[in-house]
Amino acid sequence: MGKTEFPKKWLEPKAALEPKGEPRGGGTGAGSSKSAWISNKIFDIIKLVLGICLLPFVYSSTISFLSQVSNIGISLQNYFWSGTVTLLIVYLFAWEPAVIYEKGHKLLEIIFSFFQPLVKVAPYLLPIYTIIIFILYLFFSIFFQGQWFTEYAMFLFGFSTALHLVFAAKSIRSKKGDILKSNYIFGFSFMYIINLGLISLFFSFLFREYSLVCYCNETYSTASSIFKAVFSQLFMVKP
Repeated sequence: MGKTEFPKKWLEPKAALEPKGEPRGGGTGAGSSKSAWISNKIFDIIKLVLGICLLPFVYSSTISFLSQVSNIGISLQNYFWSGTVTLLIVYLFAWEPAVIYEKGHKLLEIIFSFFQPLVKVAPYLLPIYTIIIFILYLFFSIFFQGQWFTEYAMFLFGFSTALHLVFAAKSIRSKKGDILKSNYIFGFSFMYIINLGLISLFFSFLFREYSLVCYCNETYSTASSIFKAVFSQLFMVKP
């Protein structure tokens, strides 16, 4: 007796008979995606508010840094700003040294590979080349003494700091989906403050004229006065 053959349509999987475009489970996928979208937007708004709150510290840290740098010898100041301007001229008119920044980015990813959250954050926060230059300067200053050695180090400090700020800002700004620019405002502001704090720490070790304590106090007092002025204007309260 021969085998009975069933029509092929009976053998089709059940999923094939379901209407296309409608997920199983009564549309829970659409609901979850909508809730995820709402939560992401709320998080973007929170980051935007925090980024705006960081702007007074961006201003105050800049003013404090310039004030403390002015206490260093004028020759060393000129070399530091020459390094900064050199990077900007090279970046704008000659060549974008993105490959240099990317190698430093990958180096930090390797260093912090033991902790995944740091892998994502550290390359943007830490100016790896500035840190390396500082360590090398401390080591070679044992063997080399003289104004010329410190002047070259200051040039490299300015160049490497500008390199990190420019390309880290470009990386944050180029991220997609940042409609409110919350990632850029918060991320760059936080990164900028951290970088100035690190440079201030390094300079306080290298120059007795540069005071980290004065830098921190002036940064806090200036930002505090800005917050008080804004608060008094918004709520009509006398400072």
